[in-house]
Parts: sequence; structure tokens; C-alpha cells
Amino acid sequence: MDSQTVNQKNTPKKHPSGDKRFKILDATMKRHQYQQDALIEVLHKAQELFGYLENDLLHYIAQSLKLTPSRVYGVATFYHLFSLAPKGAHTCVVCTGTACYVKGAENLLATVEKCAKIHVGETTPDSELSLLTARCLGACGIAPAVVFDGTVCGHQTPDLVTEQIEGWLKHGSS
Repeated sequence: MDSQTVNQKNTPKKHPSGDKRFKILDATMKRHQYQQDALIEVLHKAQELFGYLENDLLHYIAQSLKLTPSRVYGVATFYHLFSLAPKGAHTCVVCTGTACYVKGAENLLATVEKCAKIHVGETTPDSELSLLTARCLGACGIAPAVVFDGTVCGHQTPDLVTEQIEGWLKHGSS
């Protein structure tokens, strides 16, 4: 058996869809030498590329890293920042860590739920907004903190949160 045959045997099959995002995901897994310990990094890249982690994608990752689908699914569902459903155009993540909770995170969360008419983990029917929570953002000094489209905003009040959410829902951006 020559070296080319050995390399082909050790390289996982390419995704049959021909989607270029799978090629980028393959490059990420190759960079990590298809190590099973790189699962979280691979899931992050997959979510970055596809927006969320659908079952077909999780199976592809499991096959490529030679892991059981249940292990990949378990990791993807354990960490709350991985999403198994499409997200809205905007995301609102309310920190529910101890400092934020003490300073009113629960009230902020209730405000967003009432304003957007969705609950945590849901997306508005028009796919404009997704509401998530985080156990702790590590921004305790600016509690209560909310992440609007990846930007951490501290010292939030129900009025500030309502203004941001209503701006997104009425105008699509704010």
C-alpha cells in the first residue's frame, strides 16, 4: 500500500452536497488533525458557517471525527451558545449570572419576553429576533449585562432593553 492510498483511507469522505461551507469545515477539522478533542472548536466553526447546527451537520461532524452522534449531540446541547435551530436576524442574550441576577436580570428578561412576545430560546415568527440567556458573561462589573448582536452592553435597564428590541422589531435594525 503506497502513501497516497494510506492518506485517502485516513481522510473522511467529502460532503456530497458540494456546499463550499463543508470544504471550510473540513479544513478546520484537518487543521485539528481530526482529533476528537477538537469537537468544540469544530462545532463553533460549523455554527459560524451555517448559522446553527442541524442534525445532518452534527452527523457529518460525528462521522468525520469518528465520534458517536450521541456524543456530538450531547456536547452541542450542553453548551447554550450552540443553537440547533435557525436564529433570528438579531440576537439578544441576557446574562443570568449571580451579579446580573441580583441587579435585575430577571426583570430585563421578562421585559424582552413581553416586548418581543417570545420566550427564552425562541425566535420571533418573522425571524427578526432570537432571545437567549447566558449563565455568566464574565462582565459582572457592568451588571446587569445584555449582549445585543455580539456587543456586550452593561448597566441595562428595562427602558434601554425595550428601546433596543422595539427598534429591531419596528425597523429591522437599531
